[in-house]
Amino acid sequence: MDASSSIDAINVLLYITAPSLLIAVVLAAVWLDRWSVPVIVVALGAGIVFGNDVLNFYEFSNFSAANLLANIALVFILFHGGFSTRREDFKSVALPAGGLATWGVVLTAIFSYIVLHWGFNWSNEKALLLAVIVSSTDAAAIFSILRRQSLPAKLSSTVEIESAANDPMAILLTTIAVTAFAAGTSVNIQMLAGFLWQFAAGPAIGLAVGWGAVWLFNRLTPEDRGYYYVLFLGLVPITYGMADFVQASGMLAVFTAGYVMGNSSFVHKQGIRNFSEALSTIGNIGMFAMLGLLVSPASWTDFWLQGVLLFIVVTFIARPLAVFLGTLGMKLGTKNKLFISWAGLRGSVPIVLATYPAAAGLEIGIEVFNLVFVAVLLSIVLQGSTLGAVAKWLNLSAPSRPKPLYQLELMTMTSSDYDLVTVELPGPPGARGPRIRELCLPEGAVITMVTRGSEIVLPKGNTYLCGWDHVTILAHAPDAAEVRKALKQPFWQLEERARAEAHAEELLGES
Repeated sequence: MDASSSIDAINVLLYITAPSLLIAVVLAAVWLDRWSVPVIVVALGAGIVFGNDVLNFYEFSNFSAANLLANIALVFILFHGGFSTRREDFKSVALPAGGLATWGVVLTAIFSYIVLHWGFNWSNEKALLLAVIVSSTDAAAIFSILRRQSLPAKLSSTVEIESAANDPMAILLTTIAVTAFAAGTSVNIQMLAGFLWQFAAGPAIGLAVGWGAVWLFNRLTPEDRGYYYVLFLGLVPITYGMADFVQASGMLAVFTAGYVMGNSSFVHKQGIRNFSEALSTIGNIGMFAMLGLLVSPASWTDFWLQGVLLFIVVTFIARPLAVFLGTLGMKLGTKNKLFISWAGLRGSVPIVLATYPAAAGLEIGIEVFNLVFVAVLLSIVLQGSTLGAVAKWLNLSAPSRPKPLYQLELMTMTSSDYDLVTVELPGPPGARGPRIRELCLPEGAVITMVTRGSEIVLPKGNTYLCGWDHVTILAHAPDAAEVRKALKQPFWQLEERARAEAHAEELLGES
């Protein structure tokens, strides 16, 4: 192929194929959203359709390039996972969520390996690689599905925070396993020491960069707010690069840096939050579309049965055992543990990790990728489509709240501890609560907008608040918890009064 033909092919890819693929993904995702189909499934499907086995728009089989591009996307996805993890939510479920994100991943890998190697007699290399690769759950899939479910706050926080925080552990385990097999050596003391170093040094670097980034954002005052986004684009990858340079975990570093920044006040935070979310979404869609191009369904005739077995082992054996053993003594309750077990969806990270063996030159790499792809696809489709039904079967779900149709954003261009706090008032829907002037809000807190269904209610002193209202308050960031309590307390009292009246009527009826 001459230079001119190569340029034409690149132009077709950049200006025709890739844009068409992205537009098709978005249109299909919006249409399928009514059936709670995750966008990552749509992106995978679009990639497969555009690939060489169906429409043959573009042939892509470079595992090394896929591994590199997927890692870049993961850096921004994991950063946003840390950025969107609220400190108060993490504190309330730190032990179960943190435990499942660390030793829960290890337990899942151990149980999967035992069944695959000793139960099905798969080779040591194949069983171990598959066990560590599929050991983590997927934040993107879980967030997109749980948003439609109204679950107890502690349960939903546990599942969401675990899914956002467990990827680094799976990445560490996979990196160690792939490195060991590629070098032809077994896991030794030196590798275990390297693992401990990665696990300790990664978060330390993330903390340092996160604090430094907050300081830098608060010291700069450029007139063009676009500079903040450029700065963000530099800080996120450099966090990964600094950790990787000293052989620490770059993924743990970026997640920790995101967590620090997401729970700190700094200039233009809302804009950075929106930009980070956009990059995370683009990364997820682009990564899954690329992985869809990479896969070859025509070759699944040799892998589909083993892929189904892998899905069954992880979903019905390894994950439940890891949840029940990993949360002993935490008083989660059997129903909650059953739901957490079923909510262990596999997604983007396992598929990305499945490119590592092939990228490292392991002969088993292509087989591992195809097996993981089949297992992940089954997990997203079967578990994802039945998550709501399982929650109802376990009596854990309630009618889902409608999402607010309006939203305010605070764009700060100078240092300030003010932030917008959004509070979802308890039910029942439409129940009349206090007037705004009757609330005991912290000093300096002002209600800026009340959303009720499809309407915006002007927040005046005589305005009544009602159940399921979405209330936006401008307040000092440290007062956020106090603001939420002041708004929800009157509705909690209404619920207690209603229960007391119902109990009194029941006693009266019995007499």
